[in-house]
Order: sequence, then structure tokens, then C-alpha cells
Amino acid sequence: MSESFFRSLMNPKSIAIVGASNNPMKMGTMHALSILKDGFKGKFYPVHPTEKTVLGHPAFKSPLDLPEAPDLAMLVIPSQHLLPVFEAFGKIGTKYAIVITAGFKEAGEEGMKLEEQLKGLAQKYGIRFVGPNCMGIVNRDISLNTSVSPIVGKPGKLGLISQSGTYVAQTIDYLKKRGIRFSKAVSVGNEADINIIDVLEYLGEDDQTSAIAMYIESIRDVNRFLHAARKITPHKPVIAQYIGGSEAGGRAGLSHTGAMAGNDYLYDGLFKQAGIIRVYSVEDLYGIGWTLATQPKIKGNRIGIITNSGGPGSAIADTCDANGCEMPAFSKELQNKIKPLIPTHAPCGNPVDITFALDMKVMTETIPALVMKSGEVDGIVLHGAMSTGFLAAVFPHLSELMPGVTLEDMIKGASKDLTDSVQVPFKNNIPMTVSSFFDRSDQYTKEYEDNDIPVFDSPEKAAYAISALVKYKTICDRKSYQPPIELTPNDTARQLLKQAADNNQSTLDEYAAKRLLASYGIPIPEEILCNNVDDSLEAAQKIGFPVVVKACDPLIMHKTERGLVYLNISDPESVINAYHALQKSAGRPVPVLIGKMIKGRREFLSGITFDEQFGHCVAFGVGGIFAEAMNDVSYRVAPIGDMESEEMINDIYCKKILSEYRGMPAVNVKALASVLSTLSKLPLIHDEIKEIDVNPIVINDAAPFAVDALIVLK
Repeated sequence: MSESFFRSLMNPKSIAIVGASNNPMKMGTMHALSILKDGFKGKFYPVHPTEKTVLGHPAFKSPLDLPEAPDLAMLVIPSQHLLPVFEAFGKIGTKYAIVITAGFKEAGEEGMKLEEQLKGLAQKYGIRFVGPNCMGIVNRDISLNTSVSPIVGKPGKLGLISQSGTYVAQTIDYLKKRGIRFSKAVSVGNEADINIIDVLEYLGEDDQTSAIAMYIESIRDVNRFLHAARKITPHKPVIAQYIGGSEAGGRAGLSHTGAMAGNDYLYDGLFKQAGIIRVYSVEDLYGIGWTLATQPKIKGNRIGIITNSGGPGSAIADTCDANGCEMPAFSKELQNKIKPLIPTHAPCGNPVDITFALDMKVMTETIPALVMKSGEVDGIVLHGAMSTGFLAAVFPHLSELMPGVTLEDMIKGASKDLTDSVQVPFKNNIPMTVSSFFDRSDQYTKEYEDNDIPVFDSPEKAAYAISALVKYKTICDRKSYQPPIELTPNDTARQLLKQAADNNQSTLDEYAAKRLLASYGIPIPEEILCNNVDDSLEAAQKIGFPVVVKACDPLIMHKTERGLVYLNISDPESVINAYHALQKSAGRPVPVLIGKMIKGRREFLSGITFDEQFGHCVAFGVGGIFAEAMNDVSYRVAPIGDMESEEMINDIYCKKILSEYRGMPAVNVKALASVLSTLSKLPLIHDEIKEIDVNPIVINDAAPFAVDALIVLK
């Protein structure tokens, strides 16, 4: 168990609150009521300038009047009055605070100044604080709830970190109706002091938290976040929803790579690099998070489907298949055990469809146990378990046939002991998710949710949840992270960059860029730079036909669009014609690059982009002239080693073309990964480099060649 500062903040023995009163409509009062009513056993000190008592507790006019320095101070007062009160807590020795108050940097320039003053006071007195502009913390271990919504019932296993206070404070009733329960929850607000990484590190060590859900709008320290997550995700699942990375949030760069690196792509790559499962709705953040927190770890991707209807069974199968799961046909032996339990016409090969049979014990207990014990599946999705909810739905019709029988009588008679049913996944150590169209008014839904079995309101959601367990298994099965091998700067690269700087160039020309790459072992074609037509003809004959003829000038970054590239030049006359055509298209005399024509039907791109938030990131994707149109690119934060390089190579949608394809051999992925790993390190050892664009990387037989390159300088 960590003894970090944040653990101390989450476990106070005394709390003082400023802003609570006897007015139930005041926000501070709501926060205070949650502390008092939800079971906190520590000392409670209200601070109020005029009230003698607050909510039945003696009130103090100032923090300076308190009988002791409270472990935790909460401030829910207008921002213009906050600083003197915050300082008073510092003077008496309080070391932790939650600043609920808004009106700081989110409110504009004056608010930013106020927040800086708040941070200055915190540093002066050694106070660590959450907020401002937050909704508080929840620690179910000690029944501490400082939000505005009541939280009752037993603790859960899901930890939440949110940059939106709403997802801690306003969703409590929503979660209660779905059986989802927090272990800990923290609304971090503006993160003026404590940030999401501090909380992530704490929850990663918290024994009561089995999975961590994160609502993210921004990560201010990407490298620290990546370092923390890499340590946590191999042993505890982390799930994240990121909001704010639409195409409108991207920033165009000079290179193709930079132009495609919208903010959302970078977060997507960061999450994959860190082993974090990304979701795209808050509903999935809670639902998938709860599944990961409660269910046994899955051992493979074989899923069994048990249903009372064909349609939901098919929907589950389709969703599982689309998300990396298999639905193996059950063995004859297993089918023979199932057949006597279901109607004669019902299929039992997977899915098992009991076709609206109403023997729920068979459906929810007997068959799942048989399937789990068979060793033929790694997880189960169950649809259609129902009892009291269904009876309530059909009672208006049935009541006509049963005069004198009330709905309460019928439900009471239908209620059963479901202890064995709800223990099936845990007894067999195999995860199970449930789909039902009935909410907690149905006994099955209620009992499942109360016993940590996730219930979803559609078959697809239950299937998607089980696939998240498979995805997390893939994360756990990854090789342990190894830091990239360091790259040492060489004299060739230094000289090329110095020469460009002396010439006030914003880019290296293609010849210089590829020489720099080649100096670090990245394969390039044989080529010669020429300044006249005779040298060009001699170079082509020396290299051997066919050749490529290109304009080569640091002021010309994208040549294809301007007609400054001629491919497959196969004779001397064509070299001469291409040379003169290039000079005409360029509109001025330019050097010409004569290179070996590298043939290959598969083209990729790689490069480095720079983002103000992420720093340098490495990209890999489908290349060539249609790279931006296809936009099949994956990203990682630089630097990366060979293992991460191989992962991102296999991350593209068109990864099938990496294998043997239409008579072409499989790509040498290790050689390609080495190119990516090397590229990722170049801007870190050469500070002058801002962006790199290698497009295309042509696969010749199986080997990669960087046939065009652009290096953008800072």
C-alpha cells in the first residue's frame, strides 16, 4: 500500500468545510450533507462567519479559530473571497485541501491570475490540493463522500478519475440503476496542483480498486502519464474516454505526417502505447470499466452464447466477431449434454438458443455451468434471463385469467433464491456478461448487478464488454516494456544539419535528408546529385537503368504535386528530356537527383511530427500519393523501441498487405520496425529537427527502402 501524499488526502481523520450553512439550497451545504450523511466517521468542522451551528455542528468564524488543524480543508466560497481563507488554513498547518470553487483559469485572464496566486499560497504553506473548479472526492473504504450526491450501499471495485465534475457528482443515480459502484472517485477540476497522473498512480496501487476509468479532456505531461500507465496496465486495467480531439483540434504541419496528426490520433496512439483501452462514450466508460473491475480475467477469446432468442444471439455473435472474439462450435459431447435440457427444435451448437423456454434455472445456471466446465469457452454472454420484470410486463393480460391475484402476489410467488445462478462465473473463474431488456425491477437483473455481474440493456453492449476483457488479455500478453536502445549522434548528420543552418534553410533537400537517414542505417536507394544534363546522363548510366529523375531543392518540399518527379526512366534520351522538363517546371535552375528505381507494389510512410502537447511523435501508415486521402496511420510518442514499432506497424487497418499478398512475400517487419525506431530517436539527439517525412517507403521484395524523405528544421 502506497503511503503517498494522495493516500493521506483520501483518508483524512478530520475535515473542515468553508461554505456550508443551514440553507439546503447552498452548494456548500450539499457537500457537507454528503460528508455527514454517507458515513464519514472522522471529525467535522464547519467554518462560517455568522452561523453558531451548521447542520447541528458547532461552527467556527475562521480557520484560525479551529481547535486543531484539520487533515483536509474544503472550500466552497466565491473565488474573490477564497485566498485569505486558504491562507488561514496554511497558517494553522493544514496540508490537504479540496477547492470546489470555480472562477479561476477557466474564467479568463483574471481567473488565471487568481489561480496562480492560489498555487503560490499552496507552495508557501506546503498544501497539496485538488481543484479548483472540481466536485470533490469519494473514498468508499472510509465512507467518505465530498460530492453533492448521496452515495450509499456497499463499496465497488471501479476507480474513477474525471476532468469533469459531472461524471463524479451527477451520475450517481444513473450508476445505481445499473449496479455500478465506485471504490474511489476523484474530480480533478483545473488541476492547478494535483493532476490526473497523481490520482492514476494512487489508484494503480489501491487494493480496493480493480479497474480504473478515466474521463480525459487534456493530459499536460504526456511522458509522465505514459510512464505511470505503463507500470499499471500490465496488472490492472485502465479504460479512458478522451474528448476534444476532433479533426478541428488538429494542427497542420509542413510535412504530410504533420498534416495528418490531429490531436485525436495522438491520444489514440498514446493509449495503445500505454496499454489503455479507449472508449468513445461515458456509458462505455462506466459499463466496460465495471466489467473489467468485476469479472475474472479471461484466458482466451473463445466466447459461448446462451440466449432465449435467435436475434439477440446473432447480434452478440456479430459484435464479438467484429471485436476479436471467436464463437467455436461446441463439441458433440457438450451438445449431447445440452440437448435434453432445451426444446427439441432449439439449436445448441453455440449459440445455445432455448427459444423462449421459461425454465430460467436451466438457462442461467445449468447450461452456463456445463459450458464453462467443458473447457471449450473462455467467456460467456447470456441474454434473456428474466422473471419478475417479465411477469409485471404481461400481468395486465394474465390478470384477466386470475381474478383476485395481485401483481404483488404473482411477483412474490415467482421470486427465487438465485444464489447459485449469480455465482456461476466466479465458481468457474470464467467471466460472464448479461444482456437484458429488463432493469432492476426484474429479480435477475437486480441479483446479477448486486453480485458484480454486469448487465447491459442490449446484446451488442454485453458482447462489446466481453470483448474488452479479450482486449485487456492482449495487453497483458504483450512483452514487458523495454526502453529503446539509445542512438549516438554521428558526424555526417551533424555536418548536414550545420550546413543547412548556415544556409538559413527551413528544410534539408531530399539528397541531404536521405544521406542523414542512411548515416543511421536506414536503407535508401543508390543516387547521385547532379547540376547539369551531362552529369545527369553519366549518373544514370553509372547507376543503371531504370532510374528516377527528381528536382532536388530545399525550397521544394512536395515534388509530385508540381510534376517534378519522373519514374522508370529507362534510356539516355529520356534522362535528357526529364532533366529539361524539370528545369521548366521548376521555373528556375535546380539540382537534379538521379536515383535507382526501387520497384515495389506496396508503399508505406513513416515520419516524425511535432505537437506542442505531445512533443515528438512517430507515425506509420499506408503511403504513396494517396496517403492523406486514405489516412491509415498510427502514432506513438517518441522514442519507441523495436517492440513498440512492430505493434504500431500491425496497428494499421490495411495490415493484411504486410503478409504474403498476391504473390508478394511477407514484409520484413523487423527491418521496417528498425526504421521506425531509428526515426523516433533522431529529433531527440538532433534538436534542430522538427519533423521528418519518409514517403514512400517502398517494399522491394520484402525489404523496406526510404525512396523519398523530407526533414523539417525548427
